[in-house]
Amino acid sequence: MKSRKILLVGNWKMNGLVRNIRELTEIEQSLNKESPEICLCLPATLIGRAQNALQKNLINIGAQNCHQSTSGAFTGDVSAQMLSDIGVTHVIVGHSERRVSCGETNKIVKQKVLRVVENAMSVIMCVGETKKQKNAGITIEVIQEQIQEALPDLIQPQNTIIAYEPVWAIGTGKTATMEEITSVHSIIRELLNAKYGESIGNTTRILYGGSVKSENASTIFSLDNVDGALVGGASLKAVDFKKIIQAAE
Repeated sequence: MKSRKILLVGNWKMNGLVRNIRELTEIEQSLNKESPEICLCLPATLIGRAQNALQKNLINIGAQNCHQSTSGAFTGDVSAQMLSDIGVTHVIVGHSERRVSCGETNKIVKQKVLRVVENAMSVIMCVGETKKQKNAGITIEVIQEQIQEALPDLIQPQNTIIAYEPVWAIGTGKTATMEEITSVHSIIRELLNAKYGESIGNTTRILYGGSVKSENASTIFSLDNVDGALVGGASLKAVDFKKIIQAAE
């Protein structure tokens, strides 16, 4: 039986208007204190609206990114301090879409991790391999490098979450096989134990992301070392996300 509490994170990416807040309130109505831990990482434009709309304190509102600097002349960016100031609880960093489109390196991701935890929020750090890297058989080497270079020398399980997202599965409808998920999550656990010791490594949560949906969620959550999911498209609609929540209960 898993001792780590299941965490389900919805990543809306660049989707959602004010009218879509009703999806959050519908999700909230289905929850109780026994439900899995839920966090929805929304576009910055919706964070305040969502916080005001929710009533039960059963859904955490997160952000999808922050800048690696505390403040400064970075037009259009948002700092971790600003996000913490408005009550954000979680921040996604190192997502493959930002690594690719914005050129974010492991060094930059590490700086973001530090800014998030310094400002009393939880960080969700993404790791994963591209299709080219997978075909070359270097998945483990890629993830090992990401963990070694992007995670600080000291982490705390209560505010640090790892999300394994094979890049080739994000938004493609393809999902890693159960054997692949089990293997990679086991290796991530071993890497965390080696880097931080078993007391930290065994209590840090590892999420799976990559075309998670109601049809495969239950099987994924039953796997060793899978402590929840980072969900993309299936988190946009309450009817879909509620089914994933039910699969985790």
